[in-house]
Amino acid sequence: MNTISFSNEELEIFYKKIGDNVKKYRKEKNFTQMQLALGIGHNSVGHVAKAELYKYGKHFNLEQLYKISKILDINLSKLIDD
Repeated sequence: MNTISFSNEELEIFYKKIGDNVKKYRKEKNFTQMQLALGIGHNSVGHVAKAELYKYGKHFNLEQLYKISKILDINLSKLIDD
């Protein structure tokens, strides 16, 4: 079995794109960062704000993305696709 390696830069681009997509659809659906944070189980906007920007290496995990897709009533793939 061949091992495939991924660069940190490639993963950063991936996480930034997801953050951009979350922000885009959150704004389209007129949700605040606070509303989204509460919906995914956080009591402040800190995680959502940092994950949308991929600041300090913060990003959304799979469970959070699933919850976000349900909250925003969009297909999960829209948060991951380019």
